Amino acid sequence: MTILLPTSLVGSYAQPDWLIDREKLAGRFPPRVRARELWRVAPEFLEQAQDDATIHAIREQERAGLDIITDGEMRRESYSNRFATALDGVDIDNPGTALDRSGHPNPVPRVVGKISRRHAVQVRDVQFLRAHTDRKIKITVPGPFTMAQQAQNDFYDTDEEMAYDYAAAVNLEIKDMFAAGADVVQIDEPYMQARPEKAREYGVKTLNRALEGVEGQTAVHICFGYAHVIHERPAGYSFLPELSACCANQISIETAQSSLDCSVLETLENKTIILGVLDLSTNEIETPDVVAARIRRALPYVSPDRVIIAPDCGLKYLPREVAFGKMKAMVDGTRIVRKTL
Repeated sequence: MTILLPTSLVGSYAQPDWLIDREKLAGRFPPRVRARELWRVAPEFLEQAQDDATIHAIREQERAGLDIITDGEMRRESYSNRFATALDGVDIDNPGTALDRSGHPNPVPRVVGKISRRHAVQVRDVQFLRAHTDRKIKITVPGPFTMAQQAQNDFYDTDEEMAYDYAAAVNLEIKDMFAAGADVVQIDEPYMQARPEKAREYGVKTLNRALEGVEGQTAVHICFGYAHVIHERPAGYSFLPELSACCANQISIETAQSSLDCSVLETLENKTIILGVLDLSTNEIETPDVVAARIRRALPYVSPDRVIIAPDCGLKYLPREVAFGKMKAMVDGTRIVRKTL
């Protein structure tokens, strides 16, 4: 039976303090290059510890009642760097510099050759997730446009050309992730919102290259940035209706912290909306009634059968008890709305 208003994370869950130094993680910009100093576990035991943390994240999602389960991104220092630093053409030992979406310089992968995928990066993550839950599963991968914006280009004539090769690498990864058992693959493209002019030039074209020939449910997450890092929210998206032209089935947006005017959803009438209803700028746990009200704000503009309920963004920076509380409130608030539909 199809579930009305299914619930899911956007991707990340709060990592345990015994796995990663959360204070260090919170005290810096999201890493674009490798940041092994964040891990508390010795390298020879790290994969085992990350597996254990992943199982815990899966069980917490199941305990909260989520319908679609992610791996919580327990193995990642940030949403993008694990994949971006595993590609050929990148000099990870001598990083470059690029401005973050906040306008601050940040060490980034330095592209010195043709970008290509050397090997599968996250396929084992999918297999592990599939083996540990019987619910639908979703895995996330950084988007090609965003990775190109988070790199120093020392090889290509244009950033568009570089982004297109990133897209080819993502395309191979997505196909392998579906073959490994993923039900949904989400591409994270926050820099389409951060750099809308460049996104209009080649963002959708690049995204569609990443989805070329892909069979399976795909999503694109576009947001205003982690609430922990980017504190101010604009009144609306600078790049959203344009995604109606992309090949992805689902578009993940945030509405809670920004109090987004949900009428913009009418511009995406051909897409399923992953509706962000949890404000991640505060540790206050929403009541189910608040969550229900946020869901209802969107329903005049998108039919319930095209809505998936989620947090605004990843739960990575929240205290674990807050992350679980918000997740549970999201499920309970969704059940309130389901009963009225």
